[in-house]
Amino acid sequence: MFALGTLAAGAYVYATAARPPVLDHASLCPVDGPRSITVVLLDSTDDIQDIARREVKSALLDMAETLPAYGLLEMRLLDPSTPGGKSIFARCNPGDGSGLSEYTANPRLAKKRWMEGFRQPLEEALDAGFHPAPGKTSPIMETVQRIAVDRFTGRFAEDIPKSLVLVSDMLEHEGDYSQYSGDLSYARYKASRAYRKVQTDLHGAEVTIYYIQRTTARPINSVEHIRFWADWIRDNKGRLKQANKLQGVG
Repeated sequence: MFALGTLAAGAYVYATAARPPVLDHASLCPVDGPRSITVVLLDSTDDIQDIARREVKSALLDMAETLPAYGLLEMRLLDPSTPGGKSIFARCNPGDGSGLSEYTANPRLAKKRWMEGFRQPLEEALDAGFHPAPGKTSPIMETVQRIAVDRFTGRFAEDIPKSLVLVSDMLEHEGDYSQYSGDLSYARYKASRAYRKVQTDLHGAEVTIYYIQRTTARPINSVEHIRFWADWIRDNKGRLKQANKLQGVG
């Protein structure tokens, strides 16, 4: 009787437990789409000091480890020659096996898949991304515009959480508008040709900025600078979650 009861209990758990979704082999995302989207844009057009590099790597790995199961994490490098930036990592968190039932899944296999298919490749991508790739321009706005179109637009992205993480000195510099000269007022930007060109819709995405402080020929007031970007994010239908100054000055 005890054995029959145990079998019946096991059958009930198997029948009622939520089963993991079917995952795409390459991306580890559910075949019917990710459950959330997080895009990290890493600006390495100038060298990043070692202390700031260590700080942001730790923060991004912590973020990845707390990413919701089946959420997409993509990392892009700011690259003036590549619209939308250069993608160096794009996979879903397949779940690390914690909380899975032995009856309906294989927690040990899930842990192995998470480590080998998600955690380790992410750390390798982060290490590669910190190598400086100097550029004559810094089209942050245009790159974010393309990210919004690529990742935050369409019916599959409409009803899921969306996040954008910017690791940058946030110094926009391109032909129609530059923050290396002139004031940091939003009015000056709105009067430039860039305003309409790079307007976009962030579709309510939460934005986090890891602010790299730079020594420039013309000193930048970081408070005014971050306020400018808060206005830009709000004007483009996003929400600034937080802005953190990284340690050290480049």
